[in-house]
Amino acid sequence: MKVAVVGSTGMVGQVMLKVLEERNFPVTELIPVASERSVGKKVKYKQKEFTIVSMKDAIAAKPDIAIFSAGGSTSLEFAPLFAEAGITVIDNSSAWRMDPDKKLVVPEINADVLTKEDKIIANPNCSTIQLVMVLGPLNKKYDLKRVIVSTYQSVTGTGKAAVDQLNGEISGDDSVAKVYPYQIFKNALPHCDVFAEDDYTKEEIKLMKEPKKILGDDTFNLTATAVRVPVQGGHSESVNIEFENEFELDEVRKILSKTPGVVVMDDVKNNHYPMPLYSEGKDEVFVGRIRRDLSQPKTLNLWIVADNLRKGAATNAVQIAEYLVANNLV
Repeated sequence: MKVAVVGSTGMVGQVMLKVLEERNFPVTELIPVASERSVGKKVKYKQKEFTIVSMKDAIAAKPDIAIFSAGGSTSLEFAPLFAEAGITVIDNSSAWRMDPDKKLVVPEINADVLTKEDKIIANPNCSTIQLVMVLGPLNKKYDLKRVIVSTYQSVTGTGKAAVDQLNGEISGDDSVAKVYPYQIFKNALPHCDVFAEDDYTKEEIKLMKEPKKILGDDTFNLTATAVRVPVQGGHSESVNIEFENEFELDEVRKILSKTPGVVVMDDVKNNHYPMPLYSEGKDEVFVGRIRRDLSQPKTLNLWIVADNLRKGAATNAVQIAEYLVANNLV
């Protein structure tokens, strides 16, 4: 399997290389791709060094799969060129997610929508992925009516410069460039991505739209508030779910425990609940604080945590690639 990793020098690209190695994906030839200024530099994969090539050279090399993590504008320009050459693209940007002709995939939830004809496949937003891993199985059983999600998102979701800003503020280094409008250390910013229509941020809009497409269900309502917090790895979400049908808490826990990729951590008597510190470096989605909303019927509160660079980005993309290979779709 000839695999190109586009954006291989970036934060997510580096994790993609790590995940490909850890999961022993059948890479027979690795083609690392990055911007023109990085061409000729080296990246490491399985203790070997590989030379970064240009987009043009990567297309000419005809990989079977190209996993993109290079930003929306790059993807809009180059993903169709890869696809025209017969290469299957798995794209981590927001460029193709809401395109009606492109599939938006979380493998455990809706991989069965994929076909050989899908040459550009969209990887969902990091916060969306962990959310639908829980909403998916519960929707099948109880039928979603309304979802309210508040996120507590790691600075790694913004990129390396944001991590540098946080660490610079912690150490008192004023020379570090600022990527947020305010300091993030000892703070919480109700501002993820840029503000768009109706005073929602783009991150909140992604969270409100993407789950409906992934679940193939637009009959429920969803609203979101996204907050950036001074955490270096792992996004957290407080989620309130109103169902059409009644539920039992033990059954909810059982359903989620049986969902591949979901780990239930819900023992408050022993202070056992999901935290970003625990999720960092792991591929699972952790859910806990499972309890009834006492203010209205058929409504559930829970807390979801996942590593946003892994399941929220790199791991989900590699899992899509694994599904394609296992089902002879590439």
